[in-house]
Amino acid sequence: MCPAVRTQRLPTVVVALLIIVLSVFSAGLSAAAPGGRSAAPGPPIGVGPVGTSLIHGDLASTDSTPLRGPGRTARVAASSIPGGACAATFVGSDGLVVSLCTKFIGLRPPQFAVATVVLFDPVTAAPLASKQLTKGGLLGGVYGYLDDRDRVVVADGSNSILRVAHRRTPRGWQLFIDDRVDLGRHIPAGDAVTGLAPDWQGRVWFATTNGVIGTVDAKHRVASMRLPRGEKLGNGLSVRPSGASVLSTHALYEMRAGKNGVPYPVWRRAYDRGPARKPGQLTWGSGTTPTYFGPGGDGWVAIADNAIRPNLLVYESDTGITVCSMKAFGTSGQGTENSILAWGNSLVVPSTYGYQYPPMAVDGPSSPANAAFTGGSTRIDVTAEGCRRVWENDDRIATLPRLSRADGLIHAFGYGPVRPGIQQLGPVYYLATDFETGRRVATLKVGDAPFDEPLELTGTIGPGNSMWQASLGRMIKISG
Repeated sequence: MCPAVRTQRLPTVVVALLIIVLSVFSAGLSAAAPGGRSAAPGPPIGVGPVGTSLIHGDLASTDSTPLRGPGRTARVAASSIPGGACAATFVGSDGLVVSLCTKFIGLRPPQFAVATVVLFDPVTAAPLASKQLTKGGLLGGVYGYLDDRDRVVVADGSNSILRVAHRRTPRGWQLFIDDRVDLGRHIPAGDAVTGLAPDWQGRVWFATTNGVIGTVDAKHRVASMRLPRGEKLGNGLSVRPSGASVLSTHALYEMRAGKNGVPYPVWRRAYDRGPARKPGQLTWGSGTTPTYFGPGGDGWVAIADNAIRPNLLVYESDTGITVCSMKAFGTSGQGTENSILAWGNSLVVPSTYGYQYPPMAVDGPSSPANAAFTGGSTRIDVTAEGCRRVWENDDRIATLPRLSRADGLIHAFGYGPVRPGIQQLGPVYYLATDFETGRRVATLKVGDAPFDEPLELTGTIGPGNSMWQASLGRMIKISG
């Protein structure tokens, strides 16, 4: 039996004052930028350099970086032809640039893609070496990351997770498979890995197109579960210290891994997936990778649904309770396939409605069959009291933008104003937009479509105010 402890009740006023002081102190600890913007959790052990190792910038998928981009002094510094569309680009601790580049095979379902890991010279952008992987699903060659040994972690068509390393030999640079984990027993025939991300416990999470969610631990032990039949995935995974956020074509899940590594849902929230796939989206459902943001860096999670007029939906990450909901767009195109950018309590949602993806990249017909790509982006600030639109512009962004917390700019490739009868032909520009106001601060022509069609590919801001952005035909380095 425990000894009795005598307690003394504090006056109500004193308790209230203590709560206020603790709240202010706690808020002060989380503040990392002007306006009360809180910092996302740092990367776990096993991930490469901060800001240049993950396709969405960090594991919270904020698509932000602590590095400064080219901005107002931007210029085309170098370019090359890598032989594929490079959907994910990383910069290692050794300064070398490595990308996951994809070629399509087949114009009708089932389509396949051949992913190639390409190593680039950091000065000239010339390809130094390449390693072709086993052909597989489209997104297997998109969602990967760089580990703390500068190896690309990626899934290929053999249903394996690979770690592709590079080394210099007397004959030049070489890429090679340094590690392989077979997922074959967990992935049904005809399925393929869609998302891939590490976590804070040393595991690698994976998700497949047809709804298998699994983990691989440091000893290569694989565990998995399956979402309800009919739920597919066309986006990546977002991870925080306590779990992962998974978005299917029907619902958003907060998941954790049990002691045996098997993922399980903490909560599930269905959303309005609309009547069909929209033009400018890859699948029938939400096109947004979930974004953790807000209190503590991951207290909230945001997506946009696929309603006729899409809604921005923000939930408490721990409970799934709705924080706020509002129309994602006002004047912009009514749909998005891009991840939502985040900085503190602020979100930026780019529109892709009407964007013409290659026909082999999309899943099924859209309704309507075609629409004008008018573009537009909007910033929405979130508080416990609700959502508020801060600005909306008409930028026709045609890549997944990157938000720099160092210079306060949103960096992307895109098009000029809409011209009647012309969708995605003509000049392609590097665009820099002020995060605070939504106003353009830099416009630099970098090429012409269709050769330099941006394809909604992801750019990476690296050291030295540089931005690496692929187009359909080139890898382009922009410097400031």
